[in-house]
Amino acid sequence: MYIYYMFALIDCNNFYVSCERVFNPKLIDKPVVVLSNNDGCIISRCDEVKRLGIPMGAPVFKYRSVLDDHGVEVLSSNYPLYADMSHRIMSILKRFVIDIELYSIDEAFLSFHGFENYDIYSYALQIRQTIFRWTGIPTSIGIAPTKALSKIANKLARRYAIETKDVYIINSELKRIKSLKHSSVNDIWGIGRRLSKRLEDKACYSAYDFTVLPKAWIRSNFSVVESRLQQELIGESVLKLDFRKNKKSIATTRTFEKPLKELKHIKERAATFVVACAEKLRKQGSVCNIMIIILRSNFFRKNLKQHSAIKIVSLPYSTNSSLVLNSQAMHAIDQIFINGIEYKKAGIIVSGLSQINNCQLNMFDQEDPRHHNLMNAIDNINFKYTDKVKFGNQDLKIKWKMQQNFLSPQYTTRLEDIINVI
Repeated sequence: MYIYYMFALIDCNNFYVSCERVFNPKLIDKPVVVLSNNDGCIISRCDEVKRLGIPMGAPVFKYRSVLDDHGVEVLSSNYPLYADMSHRIMSILKRFVIDIELYSIDEAFLSFHGFENYDIYSYALQIRQTIFRWTGIPTSIGIAPTKALSKIANKLARRYAIETKDVYIINSELKRIKSLKHSSVNDIWGIGRRLSKRLEDKACYSAYDFTVLPKAWIRSNFSVVESRLQQELIGESVLKLDFRKNKKSIATTRTFEKPLKELKHIKERAATFVVACAEKLRKQGSVCNIMIIILRSNFFRKNLKQHSAIKIVSLPYSTNSSLVLNSQAMHAIDQIFINGIEYKKAGIIVSGLSQINNCQLNMFDQEDPRHHNLMNAIDNINFKYTDKVKFGNQDLKIKWKMQQNFLSPQYTTRLEDIINVI
């Protein structure tokens, strides 16, 4: 292992809750949870709430009594605030390293290639201190010779925050083995519950146990992903930083503010989701050839008739036209919609993406060439005047919004919500 060629994973601790605490100090040291769209499930918990045994993704109604009994502050998701804070943190990271992979809204991989003359541990402490001083967001940093090991190191830095000062580095074979033995199979990057159960049946309980399984058995019983993870945990770097900006698929899924039973309302929502996906496609210069339409009732309401449907549509040609995608989606909704069902969620996913100038042409079916200029004109108008142009099946009289009964101010993205210091 060479200490100067290392990867680091920096993770913002309880990110959504931490963002709320930055602008509302009264929440510091108080139990806080942040809810998902329409205030349905818990998606961010502070350490105080974790100690209460409330799991991630828990439906609020199931734990309402626990939340009330312990005085837990409940907040709706404030995505504009979180996205802005994330952008600030990633901008700070670019001051310290050149090679960065933005892994999620609150995580990033860094490459310390070429840092032969640096004390990487001290450098990581400086990064963490700078982020906290400039944004108020606490972070944990795991450093190791591979990306998968840096994930393990990050979890240990977070778990033993006092001893590690939220920075842990795996820079020797002894540390690697010790770290893996102190980590469960669930701590391995990409190993979910189902895979964990299969591995436990093989008497594989720790991350170290996973590394000593026969490579041939891993290849024959799992995918290439798990095989590469085993290599990474052994210390062989096979996963490089991913600098790809364009997404492999684009999804717009939402839980409705209230259940919808009428087909016209379902279609209105689906049309809005299609337009959002198409705009994202055009923004990154991509086209798609597959569209997935999702329609789902509320499975938490066991007393109601349930229905869940997924329709996969292979498009006749690659496109990013809102007109073409909208027409295909409406036809799919007609096929999967069932009268009498109270639908709670819908979604549109476009995949099979390729660059607009590098897509497979169809000899017999071609998109109307006028669509390209029309979509550009609509995008320009909507960018300038904020969604003024809509399609006919998007009801202009209906104001759709998420249920956000506990929403905090948008402190950094809305002029009216900026804090006044007197």
